[in-house]
Amino acid sequence: MGQTSHLDIEHLKGWIGREETGTEEVTAALVRRFRATFDETPGDPLPGDVAPRFIHLCLAQPAEPMHALGTDGHPARGGFLPPVPLPRRMWAGGSLTFTGDLRVGDTVRRVSRVDDLSVKEGRTGTLCFVTVRHEIEAEGRAILTEIQDIVYRGLDTAGPAKTTAPAEADHHRREVDPSPPLLFRYSALTFNGHRIHYDYPYVTQVEGYPGLVVHGPLQATLLYRFAAEILRAPPARFTFRALSPLFDHQPFFLNAQTTDNGALKLWSATAGGPVAMQANAVR
Repeated sequence: MGQTSHLDIEHLKGWIGREETGTEEVTAALVRRFRATFDETPGDPLPGDVAPRFIHLCLAQPAEPMHALGTDGHPARGGFLPPVPLPRRMWAGGSLTFTGDLRVGDTVRRVSRVDDLSVKEGRTGTLCFVTVRHEIEAEGRAILTEIQDIVYRGLDTAGPAKTTAPAEADHHRREVDPSPPLLFRYSALTFNGHRIHYDYPYVTQVEGYPGLVVHGPLQATLLYRFAAEILRAPPARFTFRALSPLFDHQPFFLNAQTTDNGALKLWSATAGGPVAMQANAVR
């Protein structure tokens, strides 16, 4: 029997409609660190230069004091996000629609709102989904709308259902080494204290994973940048869904294939492994 009956769903739904606002400047130093993390030459960004897409995930993030963190390293539940009493918290997927670009020197304003909450019984037990909408603007310009789906689940050992990685011969492919330094740098860039990305004893002994977990937002950023390179223009719309985790102990591959309408189908996966994240990009 699942744990749905143990969740006070009506209480948790009381978080729907909550808002959180943050502001931060897009600095040249942040752009350099972002570029370096994604193995680009950092360069010398100047005021007014276009900042890389997905750098918004590094801006205006919650800065809770240490005593306000939960045991997993995230801000304790029950503030902006509901206090879902399930131990694992992960990105399940999302969508982004870009209407502009951030520039060095911009002051970014992020307005986040809890849009929905639902509880389902899955193959691995109870799943609680929370949908958050982020509106990003800068200097009065609308930049992007992001819909973020967060999933809470138990410490099961079965894991999510596996979707076999496509075996098409005619597609773009690039190898990525998810090394601990890369995971650490991305956690630092996004001020993400979630211990599954850097604390090996915690992730293996408490949450039961076989290694450090590759961030969902990191995978999404890599897939988006891969799509922009193939399309020779940054996609205006990008959707993604996480299907299974990736870990630091083996390389994985970014894959992309053009669809009939000129969009891109993308996915990440280890060699011979299941799809970790699937995505679609449209110019």
